[in-house]
Amino acid sequence: MPTALPKDPAARWKRVLLVVLEVLLIAAILYSIYWWRNRDLLPADSAAVPAFELMSLDGVAWTEESLDDGTTVLYFFAPWCTVCKASAHQLRWFQRWSPGEVEVVMVALDWTSTAEVREYVADRRIEAPVLLGNARTAAAFRVSGYPTYYVIRNGRVMRRDFGYTTLVGLWWRTRIGTT
Repeated sequence: MPTALPKDPAARWKRVLLVVLEVLLIAAILYSIYWWRNRDLLPADSAAVPAFELMSLDGVAWTEESLDDGTTVLYFFAPWCTVCKASAHQLRWFQRWSPGEVEVVMVALDWTSTAEVREYVADRRIEAPVLLGNARTAAAFRVSGYPTYYVIRNGRVMRRDFGYTTLVGLWWRTRIGTT
């Protein structure tokens, strides 16, 4: 049962101030964790997309120049990653929600066979192009955990993030800085 605020006004303000400070401390801790997780990713708002040449599951060769001239979400995942599995439907919904506005391209990393990647794609009904990445790709994009994603616009990294995201989160990150 929650405790009631004290009747003394000074004690009440002290209690309210303590709660506000606790909330600010929790927010600072969460932001610090967020910053720490993202500190090694490619810098946003300035970095050019690293050069790459990868094959898709469909057998098509992709390079950094293959990315749409508009906005692209380049999403790095591992087939065994639980968070990637949980967020895959968000990508599918996002792609359906913004057809023609934002291209979604997925890059499989840390996989053992193409069959494993195909099974992951089929189980999650992924419609986006899926590229088969390797350790060199992970190093070039500074991917140290999964999922990692970059929002790319006109060959430049505009936003970057690590971990689970939502449909609204993806929409917001792809709209920030648009003109």
